[in-house]
Amino acid sequence: MSVTATAAWKNTRQEPGWLVRLFDSKPFLVFICMLPAVGLLTVFLTYPLGLGIWLAFTDTMIGRGGSWVGLENFEYLAEDPVFWSSVFYSVFYTAVATIGKFALGLWLALLLNQHLPFKSLLRAIVLLPWITPTVLSAIAFWWIYDPQFSIVSYIVVDVLGLRDTYFDFLGSAWPARWSLIAANIWRGIPFVAICLLAGLQTISPSLYEAALLDGATPWQRFTQITVPLLMPILAIVMTFSIIFTFTDFQLVYAITRGGPVNSTHLMATLAFQRGIPGGQLAEGAAIAVSMIPFLVFATLFTYFGMARRKWQQGEGND
Repeated sequence: MSVTATAAWKNTRQEPGWLVRLFDSKPFLVFICMLPAVGLLTVFLTYPLGLGIWLAFTDTMIGRGGSWVGLENFEYLAEDPVFWSSVFYSVFYTAVATIGKFALGLWLALLLNQHLPFKSLLRAIVLLPWITPTVLSAIAFWWIYDPQFSIVSYIVVDVLGLRDTYFDFLGSAWPARWSLIAANIWRGIPFVAICLLAGLQTISPSLYEAALLDGATPWQRFTQITVPLLMPILAIVMTFSIIFTFTDFQLVYAITRGGPVNSTHLMATLAFQRGIPGGQLAEGAAIAVSMIPFLVFATLFTYFGMARRKWQQGEGND
């Protein structure tokens, strides 16, 4: 092809259209890929959250629109003993259940990380409490805690003869509270155990072998190798566990519905009871909004866990 023909071909070649150039743009493609997720978050998270915060500052009731009342709902809650009881039990329930789940979950993860026969089958069995629907678990525990037909009472009283009367697990405040905590621990152990087991399998066995050659005891290997290397996963899993436990609703509402005498209400169950059956949407929203500081604390806990991870990887903390 001559030089004149080549120049003529270049002059006649069409430049790409604006649409082609647009889809070749990396920022535009990133925006397009993120748009569905942003839309879903806006519809199912941002809008309900914003609506709930707005309702907390109004006197809205079911079937009647409300007007702006400022902090009146929060002032009423500040003098409500039932609300403060739910705050106390929410914190107590979350703290005790999280400690129990992590103690038993870590022990189970360490056990499953060993060379055991039928290891895959055991891992599948461990997951059963987690994959069982919450309501079915609640019904099972409701039967276990029943004052007349409890299997625990039957074994202790009728089989072993250790007591003369059946247990009344849900008849008074503290037995009911501890019973709910036990049910939550049973349900949450698999989540913690499987997550920590995944973290344990990322730790190189050569580290344990080197420590063993140096004469390290099992406790020293656990505290100096396992815990530090597992800390990032521990922080993240603990954060999710705290959020799941603090916002628990189904288990508590299905077993006790906040009773006896409102002693087992969590903030989530009390918000529902006041807002939906009670018809006080604004008051229920105010209780739900009061949960936000606790959830923010859990998120900050995740941030510090990730900062620890950067330190472990040799990155500077800016």
